[in-house]
Amino acid sequence: MARGSLARLILSRLLSGVVTLFIVSVLVFAGTEILPGDVAQAVLGQQATPEAVQAIRDQLGLDRPAALRYLDWLWSFMHGDLGRSLLSGREVSELIGRQLGNSLFLAAVSAVIAIPLSVGLGLLAALYEDRPADKGITASTLVFVSMPDFLLGYLLLLLFAVKLGWFPALSRISTSMSLLEQLRAVALPCLTLALVVSAHTMRLTRAAVLSVMSQAYIEMAELKGASRARIVLRHALPNALSPILNIVMLTLAYLIVGVVVVEAVFNYSGLGRTMIDAVSKRDMPLVQACGLIFASVYVLLNLTADILSILTNPRRRRPK
Repeated sequence: MARGSLARLILSRLLSGVVTLFIVSVLVFAGTEILPGDVAQAVLGQQATPEAVQAIRDQLGLDRPAALRYLDWLWSFMHGDLGRSLLSGREVSELIGRQLGNSLFLAAVSAVIAIPLSVGLGLLAALYEDRPADKGITASTLVFVSMPDFLLGYLLLLLFAVKLGWFPALSRISTSMSLLEQLRAVALPCLTLALVVSAHTMRLTRAAVLSVMSQAYIEMAELKGASRARIVLRHALPNALSPILNIVMLTLAYLIVGVVVVEAVFNYSGLGRTMIDAVSKRDMPLVQACGLIFASVYVLLNLTADILSILTNPRRRRPK
């Protein structure tokens, strides 16, 4: 494919990503709009005076059409203005700055554990296809695939924090802690995320390698007497790197979104728990900012995975 055609293909993906982000922003705004009850009344409580309720409504522009409020909100967000928290009155960007960093730290540590583990187990399962090692790995990952994040988190919490006392039950980190202390504090939530994500990624990696193993050149290598390990590592793996790379990027996207439930289980001060608290307190500017940030990161990582797949897999560049 010519460079111009490749550039147009990538540009079309970028434009589709922009359209997706626009649709997501509409859904985030609409989701907060359809929540039951009066936002101003919920923020101030049942004892609030009508004047105070009206003041909050004026501040939020609730008497204006929803379409106009959405356009103002989107325009401000695009210019870095996330609004002010209804409860604290502080800038939303100040409130979520550190929490976003904490969530990214949790996702990064989980990724360092999950990605090498899952890719390695996927290659091992493909290497020993239909043998006890493959069946054992597949069966164990099926358990973690079927188990909800919060249930696995509570089980790990019960075993390693309550029974054995190896790790703290509440995962709290601060700037005064050393890196080792921070890693110990986030060990259980990271292990929860890593186990769930590794199960999905391992199965997809195994399937990607085995799909390449059915190609004619692999059969030729087998006929020449090449060992199974050499075939998998020297012939199948390089040609399976494109789907595996795509799988890794999707795993990172899942980790970013998956921290919401895990942070609530372990009382971790991250963006996910901040969003849950904001929903319970009806702090709409904070909810909208958190929701759109999560959605934007997820869409951008998926878009990156799609573009990398196009660049590394020539078959993706050909029109069907």
